[in-house]
Amino acid sequence: MKQYNIAVLPGDFIGPEVIDATTQVLDLVADAFDFKLNYERLPFGGNALDSHGHPLPEETKEACGKSDAVLMGSAGGPVGDHPWNKVAREFRVESGILGIRKHLGVFANLRPVKVFAGLEHLSPLKDAVAQGTDMMIIRELTGGIYFGKPSLVEENKGLSTMVYERYEVERIARVAFESAKLRGGKVTSVDKANVLDVSQFWQDVVIGVHESEFKDIELDHLYVDNAAMQIASNPKQFDTVVTSNIFGDILSDLAAVIPGSLGVLPSASIGGKIGLYEAIHGSAPDIAGQNKANPTGTLLSGAMMLRHSLDQSEAAKVIDDAVQTALKENPTGDLGGSAGTAEFTKTVIAALKLPEKAS
Repeated sequence: MKQYNIAVLPGDFIGPEVIDATTQVLDLVADAFDFKLNYERLPFGGNALDSHGHPLPEETKEACGKSDAVLMGSAGGPVGDHPWNKVAREFRVESGILGIRKHLGVFANLRPVKVFAGLEHLSPLKDAVAQGTDMMIIRELTGGIYFGKPSLVEENKGLSTMVYERYEVERIARVAFESAKLRGGKVTSVDKANVLDVSQFWQDVVIGVHESEFKDIELDHLYVDNAAMQIASNPKQFDTVVTSNIFGDILSDLAAVIPGSLGVLPSASIGGKIGLYEAIHGSAPDIAGQNKANPTGTLLSGAMMLRHSLDQSEAAKVIDDAVQTALKENPTGDLGGSAGTAEFTKTVIAALKLPEKAS
């Protein structure tokens, strides 16, 4: 039996709840497909800051680096006067998230945005506009303005620098074109080349990769402001979208509202030796411990882990299909239903179409 070591970062507030739901489903699917997932739960986020004095302790980094994949719950806490928000920048929970991405070497963030059939009414867009939305937003994760130097804050000046090296753009472009091969065969590259020199460089490099390696894939370009308008007005036109760190951060959150709840959207951060998988929603301290959390985003992130890191695509599809069935039959409160976390998880389990094990 094939075995995989999974580093689990439960996170804070509802993080452990959605992680528990996900590992329950993953274990059933793994057993049916004759592989085993060995979990190691590790401190991370606000709880680690409380217990270890840092959101990303060294023991967590070391264990993640030795794993086959990392499954992460939502980390962080309330804003305002919470002590987590008063520590130095390098000790804030956000620094732990950036730190684990850097440690794993992941540079591509994949965010699928899909409106499930029968749930179009939950979208803030008109049903006819939301229907059929199925895009993959691929965000460059380790370069750009969040990491560029110099960066400073002075009394009368603030400065951030947006820098991209050729290899950074080439590798994220390849991820996008390879993704499009498995989807609709179209890539939309988003930049601001009419204003920013770095964006013109981005566009030129993407075109170069396309012409030399992926001529069979359709490529078009949008300026980021137009892309935002198009995502809100006609999202079904998009297949695979690739863009820089800051633009991807903004556009992926914009697109995330289209299905009607952040709770249904997964993500994968890949490109390094080890992939990182997490739902895009926050830690929701207001509903923690109340059996109200929607585990869909983490369940689908677990399916992405099976597909992208563990080469278990058939098992991943079983989870995807079961979650879609459960969303129709017994939706959670944030989707207009009444199911709690446990009830929804039971519905997913009942919907799993598992293969019969050989005797």
